[in-house]
Amino acid sequence: MATKPTLAVWKFASCDGCQLSLLDLEDHLLAIADTVQIAYFLEATRAVIEGPYDVSLVEGSITTANDVDRIKRIRKQSRFLVAIGACATGGGIQAVKNFRKVDDLIGAVYARPDFVDTLSTSTAIKDHVPVDFELRGCPIDRGQLFELLNALLNNRKPLVPTFSQCVECKRAGTVCVMVAHGTPCLGPVTQAGCGNLCPGHDRACYGCFGPTETPNTAAMARRMAALGVATRDVALAFRSFNANADAFRSEGDRHERA
Repeated sequence: MATKPTLAVWKFASCDGCQLSLLDLEDHLLAIADTVQIAYFLEATRAVIEGPYDVSLVEGSITTANDVDRIKRIRKQSRFLVAIGACATGGGIQAVKNFRKVDDLIGAVYARPDFVDTLSTSTAIKDHVPVDFELRGCPIDRGQLFELLNALLNNRKPLVPTFSQCVECKRAGTVCVMVAHGTPCLGPVTQAGCGNLCPGHDRACYGCFGPTETPNTAAMARRMAALGVATRDVALAFRSFNANADAFRSEGDRHERA
């Protein structure tokens, strides 16, 4: 009998939302469990099977020296390593500390900052080890997650969109909030994947899925300024869920210095 491929799910600095998306697969998760051996997934089971692992899903950003050592060990024992969610792919909301003095932040938040051992940055998994695939989102889309696992188990490339959120709006027949109402929206520079969630409810896109493949963030920033958004607020728009993603970080830097 052929041995089932092994799946491991790892957590770093994060809110657990992306791991919960895996648990939310429900019936699909049962089908996956019949196909793979869940070898390490502390969110779901205390049972642990030693590696190596065929697929490792990694949630969370790297924020401590121990994290750096740990992700390197995980990479060595993983055939495929997939970063899942905004924290693992772009540093997460906690990457706002990358743009401030971390000691000041720790002092403002913790009663005993001397107990806190942290790096001055929150960074993506790919900044420390090679990553085979990145699944974006805050949290990730469970349909995309199922497609990813299906693709890896069947030795094919995952069919995950790389176009902008605007394409999803057009396909859904959603009226553009920026054109119709003058609402600043990051949709033109954000990768699709949320299922048109915020624009579908007459709200702007907040960039949960990070920058698309070729984001024209400079044009986006000019359009926001034309809509009356202050320079400081343009910078803050790029300083959210994917603050440390290259394109968003660079655009935020340009406007924060202005």
